[in-house]
Amino acid sequence: MSERHPIIAITGSSGAGTTSVTRTFENIFRREGVTAAIIEGDSFHRHDRQQMKQRQAEAERAGNGHFSHFGPENNLFPELEALFASYGRSGTGRSRKYLHDHDEAAPYQQQPGTFTPWEELPAGTDLLFYEGLHGAVITPEVNIAQHPDLLIGVVPVINLEWIQKLWRDKSKRGYSTEAVTDTILRRMPDYVNYICPQFAHTHVNFQRVPCVDTSNPFIAREIPAPDESFVVIRFAKPKGIDFQYLLSMVHDSFMSRANTIVVPGGKMELAMQLIFTPFVWRMMERKR
Repeated sequence: MSERHPIIAITGSSGAGTTSVTRTFENIFRREGVTAAIIEGDSFHRHDRQQMKQRQAEAERAGNGHFSHFGPENNLFPELEALFASYGRSGTGRSRKYLHDHDEAAPYQQQPGTFTPWEELPAGTDLLFYEGLHGAVITPEVNIAQHPDLLIGVVPVINLEWIQKLWRDKSKRGYSTEAVTDTILRRMPDYVNYICPQFAHTHVNFQRVPCVDTSNPFIAREIPAPDESFVVIRFAKPKGIDFQYLLSMVHDSFMSRANTIVVPGGKMELAMQLIFTPFVWRMMERKR
């Protein structure tokens, strides 16, 4: 952790909703005049899209049915920890971009699914902001969770997470239900071993719980709307959190435990603004 060069990390699996949390922080940064170095977790995958397909085919031929993006063999964990450590020391580090689609790839004159070259982070940023799969990973070789000053987990109940992934991959990427289901099953061992354990190290967890029937996510026609959900917000260290203020500002919210507040799903962004804006203020005050 670093007062001069703070780090905020959002961690959660594919389809968890980390992108929505990122949008909330971007609004906070813009409003408060904070310049952030934005890091996408996909940029620390080991293989580009074509290489990953080849590696997966090789793994299947070798009898490995659990080859996935979630595990250490397909990610650059040491390089990610080196970036966090370097930024915390001096506000510097090296990163790159993963180009997801044609719109992202066009300015670089590259193919979608490839990486840009490694580059130094821009000088003079106020903080580093990471959003991806592995912001709190701990293995025998690395401890990424020790570096962020604010570590946030986004982890919907599992059926909702699957519904969100199915909807995204089918509607935006053209995959079949069978193909997405196969991906979910293939990832499960790495999900259990490398995704779930991270949420024991986060400072705040957001878990969206739908209030509609999601018992069979593989036949769901749409994602449950925010107003059809509650969001469970758990603080690892609730000292300093003004729960009475949050309860008064977010209507229909309630405390379920001494360190947990539950808010209506449609008020999730408001709750994030109320919770995290003071965190950003304090980071900037300590930095100064």
